[in-house]
Amino acid sequence: MRRIVREAAVTFFYLGYLPKIPGTWGSAGAAACYLVYAFVARHHFSIDPVWYEVVLAVGVVAAAAIGVACGPWAVARYERKDPGPFVLDEVAGQWLALIAIPIGSTLFRLVVVTGVQFFLFRLFDIWKPTPARQLERLPHGWGIVADDLAAAVYVNVLGQVLFRYGWPSG
Repeated sequence: MRRIVREAAVTFFYLGYLPKIPGTWGSAGAAACYLVYAFVARHHFSIDPVWYEVVLAVGVVAAAAIGVACGPWAVARYERKDPGPFVLDEVAGQWLALIAIPIGSTLFRLVVVTGVQFFLFRLFDIWKPTPARQLERLPHGWGIVADDLAAAVYVNVLGQVLFRYGWPSG
């Protein structure tokens, strides 16, 4: 039972087993969850923006912490240093890339902002600009998760500039 729960967590409910591009599938699953959360929380229930961001931050911390904790298990299970099916790092990174990004008040803008941040996160996660590439060398689960979080910070900063100044939510 414990193995099933760990496997479901690190593969983000088995998205990591989808073919060819598991990281992209994991990020897409995280972006889809975010879209539902943002639509329901901000557009349907009008949750206070501060609490909205706090809940998202808790999700990032939880995904990262579970990823770090399960990292050694996943390395042993999949017999690779950064196993392909392990996509919880992409989930944490995708959500971090979306924290405090101005999503505006329309569903169209929410979808566009989420789509842009998804694309940019995948680009930066694959590119791994400094120091993301170096963070992969950290021991245990830290190396699996930290590089994605570093890429997400770059994407978040880029998104802040793009959606606050390039396309303000007004």
